[in-house]
Amino acid sequence: MCTQVGVGGLIVAYALVGAASFMSIETQEPNPLIEHVVTLRRNCAAELWDVTEQLNLFNSSIWHYEADLVLKRYQDDFAEAIRRGYDGRSPEEVWNFPAALMFCLAVFTMIGYGNMVPRTAWGKGATVIYATFGIPLYILYFMNMGKVLASTFKWLYTWFHECSHRSDEDGGLALEEGPGGLAPRKRIIVPTTACLWVITIYIATGTIMFAEWEKWTYLDSAYFCVTSLCKIGIGDLVPGANILDSQSGKPTKLVINFVYMLLGMGLVAMCYILMREEVRIKMQEIKEDTRLCLEDLSAKFAKCCGTKDSQYYD
Repeated sequence: MCTQVGVGGLIVAYALVGAASFMSIETQEPNPLIEHVVTLRRNCAAELWDVTEQLNLFNSSIWHYEADLVLKRYQDDFAEAIRRGYDGRSPEEVWNFPAALMFCLAVFTMIGYGNMVPRTAWGKGATVIYATFGIPLYILYFMNMGKVLASTFKWLYTWFHECSHRSDEDGGLALEEGPGGLAPRKRIIVPTTACLWVITIYIATGTIMFAEWEKWTYLDSAYFCVTSLCKIGIGDLVPGANILDSQSGKPTKLVINFVYMLLGMGLVAMCYILMREEVRIKMQEIKEDTRLCLEDLSAKFAKCCGTKDSQYYD
């Protein structure tokens, strides 16, 4: 299971099991804020009716004053309920399977959007345990997927590079033959610009996709893609987080977002590995050039000093 395919399958299975577990835990108990808001609304209506029965139209100014007090008190209590997390949705609407899958992704990838949080004590404890085992598993997936994508992209880049230069060789630009009669094969390094182009195209694809789905601006969509792939996870923009999507049965966006994030983080790991290899080779070249330069300076200095000493002894 520690192979590349095994780790990828293991991280997906871990996310699926976690999503099913959190759904079961968080939907067992009703949300007390919903009952609290229903009680507030019922009490407000009853108080308004009492004020109307007592005052009616005999004293309109006092009726307006008393009604305003009742509505102001209801408004303050309702705002307090919203600050405590009330959004009008039941636990079943909040913790559907795609949303729970996104919550699991945010936990073990350490993005932490913050738009969904466990409410129950069992849910909070399960989150701690889930993160404890999920984060090392994600790091293993991150490194393995990065190696697979890096080797694949490097093979593709080498193949295209050799194909593009093969036509030049056929046209008469043959390489010099080595000691064995064969042309020496030059080591091909994937440049940093190629990695940046790949990640830029991937972010642009996500920008267009989320802008069309969520009706965001292209700037907001690009902002979400970059902050998510960089694991910043501000959480002010999350696909499918509005109430209408959760109630109208459009959870497919969250599943595609899950796949987009997993694949995108693999691409980030790929770019990191390829760029690290280029930097290491460049540093080796700089070190070798510096050594040759110092040897050359040392030889010239020794030659100069040797000439002066020979003239002195003569």
